[in-house]
Amino acid sequence: MITTRNEKNLPAPHIRKARLADIPAIHRLLQDYSRKGELLPRPLSKLYDHIRDFFVAEEERTGRVLGCCALQFCWEDLAEIRSLAVHPEFTRKGIGSRLARVAIEEANTYNVKKIFTLTYRPGFFARFGFVQIDRSELPYKIWADCMMCVKFPDCDEIAMLHQVNEAPRTLP
Repeated sequence: MITTRNEKNLPAPHIRKARLADIPAIHRLLQDYSRKGELLPRPLSKLYDHIRDFFVAEEERTGRVLGCCALQFCWEDLAEIRSLAVHPEFTRKGIGSRLARVAIEEANTYNVKKIFTLTYRPGFFARFGFVQIDRSELPYKIWADCMMCVKFPDCDEIAMLHQVNEAPRTLP
């Protein structure tokens, strides 16, 4: 992976697949945003169930997890970007954008044609070609998680969809 540098000339965080050892840090990060009402909570057990879905941004020097993002496959041609969060000290440094791009690239390697997200930050996802849609346009399969949500049935997240138009890539 190419190492880039931030405005203080420090190496940019390394983006990699999450490991089991990252789960406590991912959980703390998601819980912090959940308490602020900016993300839905994810139980620790679900993080263990879905660790393969996650990428993390890691400060290479210290190994500290600075951000996370998951790509969950829903169907043969549909995936969801979820649990995208960056530690508050490191926002507005491109980490969230890098995590989103990596998730989109991974969806592309699996020939996923559509990626959706449910978000409170539509402007962020619009920069990647996501467009706002009505939640009713999403398949019923995705509602299993929604029924477990504390906000169900009064969801206030914004549904967005990205149509993947790139040529398929080969899996690593």
